[in-house]
Amino acid sequence: MVTNLSNPQSPEIRRIAILSVHTSPLHQPGTGDSGGMNVYVAETAKRIAARGIEVEIFTRATSLTEPETTQLASGVLVRHIPAGPFEGLRKEDLPAQLCAVTAGVLRAEAAKNEGFYDLIHSHYWLSGQVGWIAQERWGVPLVHTMHTMARVKNLTLAKGDSPEPAIREIGEEQVVTAADRLVANTHAEAKELIELYHADPKRVRVVHPGVDLDKFIPGDKAEARKDLGIANDAIVLLFVGRIQPLKAPDILIKAAAEILKQSPQLRSRLLVAICGGPSGSGLDHPDSLVELAANLGVSDVVKFVPPTSRAELVQWFQAATLCAVPSYSESFGLVAIEAQACGIPVIAARVGGLPTAVRDGISGLLVDGHDEKDWAREILRVTIDENLQSKFSAGAIDHASHFGWEDTTEKLIAVYNEAVASSRARIGA
Repeated sequence: MVTNLSNPQSPEIRRIAILSVHTSPLHQPGTGDSGGMNVYVAETAKRIAARGIEVEIFTRATSLTEPETTQLASGVLVRHIPAGPFEGLRKEDLPAQLCAVTAGVLRAEAAKNEGFYDLIHSHYWLSGQVGWIAQERWGVPLVHTMHTMARVKNLTLAKGDSPEPAIREIGEEQVVTAADRLVANTHAEAKELIELYHADPKRVRVVHPGVDLDKFIPGDKAEARKDLGIANDAIVLLFVGRIQPLKAPDILIKAAAEILKQSPQLRSRLLVAICGGPSGSGLDHPDSLVELAANLGVSDVVKFVPPTSRAELVQWFQAATLCAVPSYSESFGLVAIEAQACGIPVIAARVGGLPTAVRDGISGLLVDGHDEKDWAREILRVTIDENLQSKFSAGAIDHASHFGWEDTTEKLIAVYNEAVASSRARIGA
């Protein structure tokens, strides 16, 4: 059983170190290793700082032109740590660079007064490895968020995708043992931490990710479509995310082909928008989706959109008929919440955190499995029934309203306070 957030007497937390080794909150989400985690780190860091706690984010330098430090927002400093080649490294190659990253992190702290940081929050297992050593060196608590886990991903691999290596599983186990608190995105993820990694339930806390409810808002669909060059009567099926087997954008293209088999009259109106760039194992075959669309005879209805700014992404959500999230594994599914905040129904796979991100039958639909015929059926069900679209749209807005970043930040700070109070009590400070 996961312990609920308690409210111990809050210690004074002046400054925290956030570790995001493999991807920077400054990078564009949707390609490479940049995705929902980038958004999570950036959005929570800004709001933590707004509450009077200074934040320093450590990430690996990926360019010679990057400055040593960059101000993300007031009270939020990003430190770029040189470690290995500046470019051309995937996160799979980074374990060999963890010593260099760790040395850079410790070196930065050594130039400060003793006790400069009150807490470390690491994101993803690579950062957790660095955080584990910094925790020991600095004598401060470590809070860790996995975001994704090897053993979970390996249970639900896409066809042809490579399993996560044993080195990652071992590294994750070590971080689970070392962390003072583990933050899970959903209760399902908390259960996975406990059952698959033997995490101590007393140290596991559930904090849902959020959405910027000031930016991701319902808008004028006709106006959004005009701006994007989309016909007003189009049926727009939207995928947003990194293009890799895990995220399964191919399922949406296959479903579109199935839809056109059943309802060829929809061809002139159908638009499948794939918004994102190659990532992970998707880099091995970056043109695979283009080839798939051609082989299925649906190239004319598929549009590939490179990763966009957050403002343009909002437009795509507002222009969509529905958003599809067919992933094989998702810790939460930030895209699903962002789409719903814009009033767009979501059809998602019933995996990982997506049953939390999407209210089945209220804000959209959950699909069991990845058979394109099942996906085609559920997509058609929504697209041809305007009353159902309206119902899901209203439900989507209401559901997303409970996932603001302010609430996420408040609960994270409660976890920080709890971890610091426990740590200080343990050492008699």
